[in-house]
Formats: sequence, C-alpha cells, structure tokens
Amino acid sequence: MKLVFATHNLNKLNEVQQLMPKHIILLSLEDIGCTEEILETAGTLLGNAMLKANFITQQYGFDCFADDTGLEVNALNGEPGVYSARYAGQENNAASNMKKLLSNLEHVESRQAQFKTVIVLNLKEKQYVFEGNCKGEILKNKQGENGFGYDPIFKPKGYHRSFAELTIKEKGNISHRGKAIQKLVAFLST
Repeated sequence: MKLVFATHNLNKLNEVQQLMPKHIILLSLEDIGCTEEILETAGTLLGNAMLKANFITQQYGFDCFADDTGLEVNALNGEPGVYSARYAGQENNAASNMKKLLSNLEHVESRQAQFKTVIVLNLKEKQYVFEGNCKGEILKNKQGENGFGYDPIFKPKGYHRSFAELTIKEKGNISHRGKAIQKLVAFLST
C-alpha cells in the first residue's frame, strides 16, 4: 500500500517512516510533486489536519494522511496549542518558540503539559481520525540533541530524560505522534 504523508517537515517524515511497517510505503509531498505550503488556518488541530489531507486528496488525487500537533501547557491555559509551530511568530523557529515558552513559564512552579497529535486519513473516499497524547512536563533548560521542535524541553511522564535525549524508536513508542501512528497502522493492517 502507498500512502502520502502530507508534510514538508523532514524531521516529522523521518520519525513517521521509522514507525511504519514495510507493507506501507510512505510518499512525501516532494515525491508527488507538491511544493506548495499548505496553510494551517483552522482553529483546531483536527481542522488543520483536515485542511492538509483534503488539499492533497483534492489537488493530487492521492489517498493520504496529515497530522497536526500541539503542545498544551496547563499553567498557560493550553498554550501554545494549535499555534505551537508558530508560537514566537510566523517564521516557525523552534529555538524562538522554546525561548518564548520558557520565558512565559519562568516563575511558574507547575509545568505540567501534554503533546497532542491528531491524524486525518483520507482513504478510498472516506475520512478517519486518530489521536495520540503524551503527558509530561516542561523542563527549565534544554536537554539533549535529538528530535525537533519542543523536544529538548519536554520530559515525558515516567522518564528522567527529555524527548531530545531519547532515540527515535524510544520516542516513537511513547510519544503523541507514535501513539496516533500506531492507531493508524492498526487500522490499515486490518
């Protein structure tokens, strides 16, 4: 089976490829000739994932899936949430986003947070939704060199290391995206 993953984020693409079984061949947007930036203008993670999946299905005619992920910090009333990728501005810069988040939490003791991923699958003219969550906390300083986005400052519950200190396989087993992908793969394997 061939499926398009509607993302231009090469880090995300690599992470998801590691989680896919061999019978599912993942195609990138570049593989299908899509160079357009699909704007995330919805007010929810589900809405943004639907926008991306529907764009690829309607414009290119492929079965595909798309995701959107948000980091929700309890003390900040769920911020940055749907704006996680552009928390510090439209340039989508991970270092600036982390700096702003750490600044907003500077004098906050309770740093509980969760990552949430929503995947929308368009398959044979039907649409399916899968979700994954990972609870944890925001660290006071960056730790680790792996991963991307907020990984250096997010420590999953029950772990002593940040996402950026875990291997792709370790992270994939417990992360929000990993859990959502596991549900997607289980669905595709039935």
